[in-house]
Amino acid sequence: MTRAVLSLGSNLGDRLAFLQGAVTGLRPHLEAVSPVYETAAWGVEEQPDFLNAIVIVQAGDVDEWGWLRLGQRLENEAGRVREQRWGPRTLDVDVVTVDGVSSTHPDLLLPHPGTPERATVLIPWLDVEPDAVLPGHGRIADVMAGLSADGVRRRDDLRLEW
Repeated sequence: MTRAVLSLGSNLGDRLAFLQGAVTGLRPHLEAVSPVYETAAWGVEEQPDFLNAIVIVQAGDVDEWGWLRLGQRLENEAGRVREQRWGPRTLDVDVVTVDGVSSTHPDLLLPHPGTPERATVLIPWLDVEPDAVLPGHGRIADVMAGLSADGVRRRDDLRLEW
């Protein structure tokens, strides 16, 4: 049985519909889905704001590579085009952590290396798992204490059905 935290993001087209498509594609494995947040773009800032959410998934027959492949399949189904690193995208699915797994493989770094600096991941994760720990960094609540939440707005008017 593997348990993973996946980060979802979209800043092109019908952002909520793209997030919902990912949640629907993950439905057989879902343990939790965070509220939706709207966040300023990170990396390349001259682009539309993102909608973001976190999902926690579990499966007996999916390893860390399986979560990566499933996320990439969902991105492809959403018409994601990779033109620019950190550029605009219809759907982004990142494998943030897989319980008990670390990886230095360049195609699958675990835990995801950008996580400690990204309130866009940590805040929604805290919503669904208040006692969560980011391997190698400690409790997420403590990691968040050193970050700004500016530009991260909870959108209670938007909901993901699962």
